[in-house]
Amino acid sequence: MRGATLTTSSGDLHLGDQSFVTDLSGALWWDEERLLIVSDLHLEKGSSFAARGTLLPPFDTAATLGRLAAVVARYNPRRVIALGDSFHDRDAHTRLSGDDRACIASLQVGRDWLWIAGNHDPAPDNVGGSVASEIAIGAVVFRHEPTGARGEIAGHLHPKARVATRARTVERRCFVSDGERAIMPAFGAYAGGLSVRDAAFARIFPKRSFIAHVLGDTRLHSIAAARCY
Repeated sequence: MRGATLTTSSGDLHLGDQSFVTDLSGALWWDEERLLIVSDLHLEKGSSFAARGTLLPPFDTAATLGRLAAVVARYNPRRVIALGDSFHDRDAHTRLSGDDRACIASLQVGRDWLWIAGNHDPAPDNVGGSVASEIAIGAVVFRHEPTGARGEIAGHLHPKARVATRARTVERRCFVSDGERAIMPAFGAYAGGLSVRDAAFARIFPKRSFIAHVLGDTRLHSIAAARCY
């Protein structure tokens, strides 16, 4: 495969001669590898903020894991890759409730589970699975922080796009691709987002020729960068 060519149509995503499915949850499915990819779960973000005096409803971990369990049940993957910042801080895994820890363990049964180290969670401990800084499968490289390399699928930036419709302006999480590299949306309930117009995206996509594949109510909407603000 020469480089990495990424296109989307009706929720489908093609990387060279490999086909992926973009799920409305923000997950990515590679059927040929039976591989499910999610990014930026930020588990225990609520408890992290509470420890610093900012009170948030303490339900983010359960909500995120519930959505993840639904996606895992839908695809029954052989392998799961979590693209970093799966936990909001170094000690987040120690704050998991017994039920949430049991949920993670049940999701790992019968499948390989890889935690990619992020800037928030360099080494998740005692939560099963294995840890790596990045992984390459064929010509596709999975890592947390995008470098702009061809064939790269990364997270970290939490892309979101604001677009105008006939009735209103909406802001949604999105996949971002320019035909050579892609950045996944954050999966976590409290993960938040960064506008695709931010300078951080210009460093990865210098020509701003990317497409935002926006998570809609029932399908993805592919919108040119020029229409996002």
